[in-house]
Amino acid sequence: MNYRKLGNTGLDISEIIFGGGAVGGILIDADDDTRRKAVRIALNAGINWIDTAASYGNGLSETAIGWLMKELPENDRPYISTKTAFDRAAGDYVGQAEKALTASLERLQMDSIDLYQIHNRIAASPDTITNGITPDDLLHSGGIADAMQAMVDKGLTRHVGFTSTGEAEPLHEVIASQRFSCAQIYYNLLNPSAGRVMRHNWSAYDHKNIIAACANNQIGVLVIRVLAAGVIATDVRTGREGGVALNNDVESDVQRMKKVLPLLKPEHGARSQVAVRYALRNPGVSGVEVGMAELEHLELAIRAAEMGSLPDALLSELDDLADANFGIS
Repeated sequence: MNYRKLGNTGLDISEIIFGGGAVGGILIDADDDTRRKAVRIALNAGINWIDTAASYGNGLSETAIGWLMKELPENDRPYISTKTAFDRAAGDYVGQAEKALTASLERLQMDSIDLYQIHNRIAASPDTITNGITPDDLLHSGGIADAMQAMVDKGLTRHVGFTSTGEAEPLHEVIASQRFSCAQIYYNLLNPSAGRVMRHNWSAYDHKNIIAACANNQIGVLVIRVLAAGVIATDVRTGREGGVALNNDVESDVQRMKKVLPLLKPEHGARSQVAVRYALRNPGVSGVEVGMAELEHLELAIRAAEMGSLPDALLSELDDLADANFGIS
């Protein structure tokens, strides 16, 4: 396993991050023995980060991580991150942050975690996105950023970050504030706009090269939805696709993937491995979060990181597809 710097935190993290979310769901839906095997496979391969959230399985993911970590010696345990969403109408952001984090720590059976993240989308106006918050909500004196820093000051978390979903311009404003150490960013080969400048004909949501903005501000990047919620990995639909990037149209992703498939060769690996290797091409990426439903999915991701970068010829072809908007008019 290779390791990369997580922004300015001083932490070296594995290129593959164990995702505890609901799209894969192995920590939520699997039996205890499978959960245990998944964590042990990950740790034996060198994965040193597990990411979860209070909302994943209504706390079931955190609860599973709690007892799984208790089975391990303390010096063998990976870094742990979790998340919470804020209610801007309720105010008292410090109270919200501490109440949610204390509940997460109880489920995790821990005194503190390594990274605590904001789980809201960010927009210029809170009215444009459900449960949205604005840069002002985050950055004004007494705002959410101050509340998150209070959790660091209390020793409940080492670092704070945010889920970088929502509108691109407000997200760039938050990044430029340098109030956070880490951002979770939607980035995959079907929508690479977080990692490059797109041409004027780009029809999916344009995240405006936000990974470069993070690099310029020494903010770590954890890639989410590297498989586009499964569209890249398989033709089987689960109903859990879409829903993260703005204007994320699943059928358009399906059409884009149809243009990618003829470019892929057996030596590139499985479709999911191509996706992971594509995301790791970007030096601004700290790690790629992989959700899994089966142990095989985890093993494929681990091997993908071991395979290294995709061939330049394939990367060039994928760039050309993006420049042509995947042929979508």
